[in-house]
Amino acid sequence: MNSYSSGRRSRHPRGGARRRGNPERFRGQQGEAKTQKKTFWQRVAAFFGNGKGTKQTVTDARNGAQPSRPARKPERVEVTSPRLYVGNLSFDATESDLFELFNGVGHVQNAEVVSYRHNQRSKGFAFVQMQTIEEAKRAVQELHDKEFLGRRLVVSGAKSSEHQARS
Repeated sequence: MNSYSSGRRSRHPRGGARRRGNPERFRGQQGEAKTQKKTFWQRVAAFFGNGKGTKQTVTDARNGAQPSRPARKPERVEVTSPRLYVGNLSFDATESDLFELFNGVGHVQNAEVVSYRHNQRSKGFAFVQMQTIEEAKRAVQELHDKEFLGRRLVVSGAKSSEHQARS
């Protein structure tokens, strides 16, 4: 035997004392203690009024779920030049896709998808230059709120540099 051992081995190692009496009594007390103990956030909520009388926010899944608030209407810009803004564009859309889409309405001079410089990923909007202002107006009438690659497009006149200076 070891010199530090008393020679007697316990059934409950590490000093765990065996409880005597009704074991159910102790389990019940532990269960109550667990239900009574509040989490950190429950204590914070209780401190600030327990959340009673406050409006609870509903969280929806973002992917594929309908938004809980109405969609914000984009600012309508009158078409005063052949340059058009195309918003709510799918991130998979390319300049050639836009070129083909707008060529169905009129002659397209240029289509440019705006993207981040560091990773070349689309920002979700683009600019399309039509041949004439009349073609641009017709493109807004026909393509605004049209489904394209799974998203409803926002097509309006692009803001000019003088419009930005006034704002």
